Amino acid sequence: MHISSSLINRYKKGKVTNFTAIKANNMLEGKRQKQVAGLLNKELSDIFQRLGISMMDGGMVSISSVKITPDLYEARIYLSFFKVPDNFDALKKIEERSWEIKKELTSRVRHQLRSMPTLTFYIDDTLDYVDKMEKIFKDIKKDDTDS
Repeated sequence: MHISSSLINRYKKGKVTNFTAIKANNMLEGKRQKQVAGLLNKELSDIFQRLGISMMDGGMVSISSVKITPDLYEARIYLSFFKVPDNFDALKKIEERSWEIKKELTSRVRHQLRSMPTLTFYIDDTLDYVDKMEKIFKDIKKDDTDS
C-alpha cells in the first residue's frame, strides 16, 4: 500500500488535537464560526451514517470536531478512528469519496450557507495520545510500587 507523501505531510502539519477554540490573530472562534461548525458536524455525522462511512474495515469512524476558518471558506474535519487497522488507508478512502460527501452536504445546507466551504479531513489522534499517557502513568505507578 502506498500513501501519498502529501497526505502524510498534511497530517503532520495539521496535528492539532481537539481544541474548543482556535486562536487566529489572537481572537477566539466567533459565534458564526461555531454555528457553522456545529451545523456541518451534525450534517456530516448523518451523511457518514447514511453512506456507510461510519463503519469501515471492521472499525468505527466518527467526527470528533469541525473547525472552520473565520472567512467560512475552509472547514477542517477531524476524524476519530476506533479499531480501524490502518488510519491512513481509511482517511484515503474517505478522501476518495469526498466529492460524494460534499455533494450531499451542499444539498443539505444550501439554505443556511452562501457558499460551501472546502472540506479537509484530518486524523484526530486525541484518543491515541490519551492511551499513551495512561500507559506512561501506569508504568510510573508500577515502578513506584516495585521500589
